[in-house]
Order: sequence, then C-alpha cells, then structure tokens
Amino acid sequence: MSRLPILIAAAALGAAGCAPTTSGLTAENNPSLYSVNQPVVQRTDYVLDLSSGGGALSQTELQRLDAWLVSIGAGYGDRIAVDESPGYYSGEARADVARVAADYGLAFADAPPILGGSVAPGTIRVIASRATASVPNCPNWSNKGEYPTTTTSPNYGCSVNSNLAAMIANPEDLVLGQDASSSGSATTATRAVRTYRERPPTGRQPLQSPSTTSAQ
Repeated sequence: MSRLPILIAAAALGAAGCAPTTSGLTAENNPSLYSVNQPVVQRTDYVLDLSSGGGALSQTELQRLDAWLVSIGAGYGDRIAVDESPGYYSGEARADVARVAADYGLAFADAPPILGGSVAPGTIRVIASRATASVPNCPNWSNKGEYPTTTTSPNYGCSVNSNLAAMIANPEDLVLGQDASSSGSATTATRAVRTYRERPPTGRQPLQSPSTTSAQ
C-alpha cells in the first residue's frame, strides 16, 4: 500500500516529461513540430491636431486633413479615431473627419488609442492607426544539413505564416482576435439552414431536351 503514491508520482513525472515545450526553441534548433517563425504585428499611430472651435471644421482645416491623409498614404486597413480634451465634445467636427476618412476607405474607430500628451480645448486630435504583420527572418534557407540531431528546417512555418500575415484584413486580429457576436453568429447559421431548406432541389428541374438537328 505504501508504494502506490510513489508509482503515481513517477507516472505523473513521466507524463510531464512528454509534454511539449516551446521555451528555448530557435529556427536552427527546433526538434519539435512547433513553428518558431510566427507573425509579428506592429502598429504605427499618426497624429494631427485640428482646430474646431467647438463646432464644425473650417474649409482650411478640412484641406489640412485631406493633405495629411495623402502624405501618410492612408488607405484600406487603416483606422481613424478622434480624441478630444476631457469634458469637450464636438459632434460636427467628428462628422467632418468621418466624411473625409470615408473618401479613403478608412474605418472610423469607436475609441482612440491611448497616447501621451493632452488635447487642448477647442482642438480635436485625429489619430490614424496602421497595423502590419510580417514574419521576421523569412524565408530562412540557413539549413546546411550539418545538425547532429534531428530538427525541423529553419524555414519551417515561413510559407504558411507569411501568407497568413499578408492576407489577414486586420493584423491586430492575430493578437486580440474578434469578440464573438451571438446575433451575428445566429444570423450566419440560420442563413445557411434557410438556403438549404428553401432552395428547390436540382432534381425537380426538368431535363434539357437538346436538339439533334443542326442549325442552318
């Protein structure tokens, strides 16, 4: 009876020894099937302060905003946000920024990112955020076939993860993902079921009667 706890402890240690670990792995020393070459997401925030005076933006400020968006190469995938001083809100200025941003296909974020520095009263701060994803050191063809142990190629994972980083619409999803929406998920699921139930089967359609006479 006294040997049972020792046997259980030994079995537990054996199972723990078989558990995969990713600490200390490198592209050149990776005996596992874990891909060391993972996408890295970087975000850049561009800032522009505009004078609103508590109302709509003037034509001069709108031109400044448009020229600024051109200078930073704003385009699809970038997000625009507006920050203001505490206790200050200008709905007209926000609407002006959203209208100009829409011409560039930019999404208007609900909340601005947290940045240093305060916004002066009567001024709005326009923040353009751009996220990019890439896989550093890929492709990696440094494998010379000289490793004394069996390892995966240093290029292992470069192709799949580089394609993922290039194709993802919002690179920040690689870090944060997307919050599940019960209404959206239900709508998507019921749409497929409704199409399956309501669409007439192809077997109910009459067979085609091709003509055996040639056209003159």
